[in-house]
Amino acid sequence: MAHIAATIARPDKARARVTRALRVFRNQPHPGAEASAAQRLAFVSEDAYAPILGAPMMAVIWPAFAGIILGTLPSALLNGVASEDELDAVLGGMPHNVTTEMDLALWRVAGNADEHRALFLETHPADLCDMYLRGALPDIGLADFLQVYGHRAAAEVDIGTPRWAEHPSPLFAAIANYLRVEDPEQAPDRRFDRAALRARRTISELSLRGRARRPVRGRIASFAMRRSRELTGSRELAKFSWLIPFAETRRQLLLVGEDLVRRSLLERADDVVFLVLDEVRAAVHDGVDHRSLVTERRAVHDREVRRPRVPALLLSDGTDVEAILPPAEVGEGTLPGMPAAAGRATGRARVVRDPSGARVEPGEILVAPTTDPGWTPLFMTAAGLVTETGSPVAHGPTVAREYGIPAVICVREATRAIRTGQMITVDGTAGTVTVTPEEAQGTGGGPQEAEGPGR
Repeated sequence: MAHIAATIARPDKARARVTRALRVFRNQPHPGAEASAAQRLAFVSEDAYAPILGAPMMAVIWPAFAGIILGTLPSALLNGVASEDELDAVLGGMPHNVTTEMDLALWRVAGNADEHRALFLETHPADLCDMYLRGALPDIGLADFLQVYGHRAAAEVDIGTPRWAEHPSPLFAAIANYLRVEDPEQAPDRRFDRAALRARRTISELSLRGRARRPVRGRIASFAMRRSRELTGSRELAKFSWLIPFAETRRQLLLVGEDLVRRSLLERADDVVFLVLDEVRAAVHDGVDHRSLVTERRAVHDREVRRPRVPALLLSDGTDVEAILPPAEVGEGTLPGMPAAAGRATGRARVVRDPSGARVEPGEILVAPTTDPGWTPLFMTAAGLVTETGSPVAHGPTVAREYGIPAVICVREATRAIRTGQMITVDGTAGTVTVTPEEAQGTGGGPQEAEGPGR
């Protein structure tokens, strides 16, 4: 509690400690170019996660804890005084959020690409990626962006997933989306600024109202709301930080994989991610050939990634719990979910199951199975968000609130029940998604398939 109290008292000093901790994460010693596969494997097994288990991670975590505590206080202290929409607005345009800062930094990169907009709009993201890796693209500042954020990706907790620094194709898809924004008022930086302005005004209004009706609680709530804006954004930093050594672990494993390919023990360097560490050790130290084992596991993986839906919870007899739950009572054409970011938006749906290469036009509603920070660049052009899973405090809804984008989560079978091009209304306060009847849809419905790899 002493750490949390100190953080709340001096958020500026807490953020300075976070900055120093991030330098530790980034400057962690690791095996160099001349290291052997055995040395790289020893690093992965013994040293890679030292910053996560020590003082640097604690310096990152305390501001996040303090921000979460402060962010939950106003709803309790102002119960009956502030509406859910108002309390949600307080969380908009939150500063010091590394995920939001990442998205806005990519928006600035897109601004640099405007001079070459035909190239970035008319070339497939995968082809742009190949050109970038060959050094054949104009310099738009992407290398500087990747220096800070290249360790990120969608599904980034899977060590088998390439990081943006390795394969920045999703970033080129996002840049193309940003270049399609024609209304200056819909520019992500302006949307963020509007959300921040609304938050500050709402805090002022609630502070006056709270003090008038509940003098003591109102003052505490006022302090909590203002101070939370100094700290709540830090909640994104913990994952951001530990993914830095995580990405280095992947890099070292791929170098081990390259060594095993040279020794004809694997077919491809990234085959190594289909092995457990003991199996990698057996290959490195004893020359065990794992090629047939990897082939079997790749086949299973390729089959499973095509699975359209994975049950959120299974009983021991295989029962899908979600499938047997009674549906919520809503009107015809309305899909129930959970409120995640207040507000209401109507637009055409864009169903996306994989963010790599996904196109989201300005004003469309993004419908996805789930989201993480690697998905959030797509939010910058979306008018709303619908997901099949999630939590109100997860990365996706948090970023949606900061941009003032209404969001509804836990909408069962959303990516099947909704088709790309359908007109839908997202009510992030009620937690519902309403599909406009077919006869009222109008023309221009667009493609009817979900976006995925290569689309």
